Amino acid sequence: MKQHIEKLVEKQREALLGGGTKRIEKQHAKGKLTARERIDYLLDVGSFEEMGMLVTHRTTDFGMQEEVYYGDGVITGHGTIGGRLIYIFAQDFTVFGGSLSETHAEKICKILDLAMKTGAPVIGLNDSGGARIQEGVRSLGGYADIFYRNVQASGSIPQISAIMGPCAGGAVYSPAMTDFTLMVEGSSYMFVTGPNVVKTVTNETVTSEQLGGAQTHAAKSGVAHLTAPNDVVCLDQVKQLLSYLPQNYRVKPEQIDFVFGDEIRYELDDIIPESPNQPYDMHEIIAGIIDSDTFFEIHKDYAENIIVGFARLGGRSIGIIANQPMVLAGCLDVNSSKKAARFTRFCDCFNIPILVLVDVPGFLPGTDQEWNGIIVNGAKLLYALSEASVPRISVITRKAYGGAYDVMNSKHIGADMNYAFPCAEIAVMGAKGASEIIFKKEIAAAHDPDAKLKELEADYAKKFANPYSATQRGFVDEVILPHNARRKLIKAFGILENKSIEAPKKKHGNIPL
Repeated sequence: MKQHIEKLVEKQREALLGGGTKRIEKQHAKGKLTARERIDYLLDVGSFEEMGMLVTHRTTDFGMQEEVYYGDGVITGHGTIGGRLIYIFAQDFTVFGGSLSETHAEKICKILDLAMKTGAPVIGLNDSGGARIQEGVRSLGGYADIFYRNVQASGSIPQISAIMGPCAGGAVYSPAMTDFTLMVEGSSYMFVTGPNVVKTVTNETVTSEQLGGAQTHAAKSGVAHLTAPNDVVCLDQVKQLLSYLPQNYRVKPEQIDFVFGDEIRYELDDIIPESPNQPYDMHEIIAGIIDSDTFFEIHKDYAENIIVGFARLGGRSIGIIANQPMVLAGCLDVNSSKKAARFTRFCDCFNIPILVLVDVPGFLPGTDQEWNGIIVNGAKLLYALSEASVPRISVITRKAYGGAYDVMNSKHIGADMNYAFPCAEIAVMGAKGASEIIFKKEIAAAHDPDAKLKELEADYAKKFANPYSATQRGFVDEVILPHNARRKLIKAFGILENKSIEAPKKKHGNIPL
């Protein structure tokens, strides 16, 4: 037995070295952790149980039989984060550049299958040069096997992808189908076709960082939900994100212990300016409502005219969607609609209640918006909120105009509770624009058209630019004092805790993609 034990120990020792000490040193020289170091940092100490440590590739072409490494470029297994079961895979760049082979893919698929069977989140740490070209179509088939499982797992268990190195070609589609994608600045990039191909086909000269770096995907494409300056911060973000999520679609996020005592927050009374045209930072409203220092923003640098993220309210995990008056006056546009719709659908998948903070003057006008499909993209948000069965509450902080009023979780599309601040304006459009249309003849015939417009504008605002007409109709449940918003919302989400909706029977809806 001793000799068998020694043989196993030697194989395990070899597997732990990955591609060898020189390649490990190269990884460190780039400021990157190794795959095993990432797993050790992310998971609870001593909790990781590896699976497939001694797997090797099966390729004999191109001299590959002479170069065999245990694990075949990916470390897979399960462990815990904060005591919660987690499945994980981490691509090992020290072994064939982390390239994906048939057996590499099989290991990842096994983890995804087990995660679905046991109802636990999956975290993928991506650091790969792409398909292992020596294996040809077997490598491509491996990618497709993973893609299929990503789709099957979608909405069943949370899937988180951290891009901690290269991720190119077909490899990008697996992270794109997971729930959240995080990227490390300066050392990670994602693109379908690289700079050389771009140069050949379009004659554009672009670097990997410009084409698919973390900031590019955080601010321009929206592919990256979060970015981090280094591996450690990225892994900390994964832990923080996970803390707001449940294990799977069958359970609710954990509600942490909370001591009540600061539910009346008078600072909320002083945030919204007297002038309806003066911007303010919606982050201040969010901070005044939620449990202190619990807001975890998602997609911070993308479509900044809308804010989305997780927070805690009375210890309960909630999702927040909020117009941002500081950017484009809070108008909805193509990108903000997609951003909020995707976030809504995630929250609905995993039983996370949604709070919508509304200050929206309408949809952004212009040929650029129309030609890029604001109609169908705005409909995505409308569809997502209408479909969502989790508790949904809206607070109209200031403006709610036109079709954007309907879209932003109005009572008409199934919101459970709708509140408004006393300064809220709920109307088809602003008083000035409405008066110019309704009273066009009267204004033109007036001795002083400007003075007449101001008079009619004031009359219109008094009648319509307030929350009371909507309240009288029952479209708003209550006009509330801002300082009372936190207390009202904690109670409202409490009574909606066991909300249940019987959806119409169908295979699935057809969201306007």
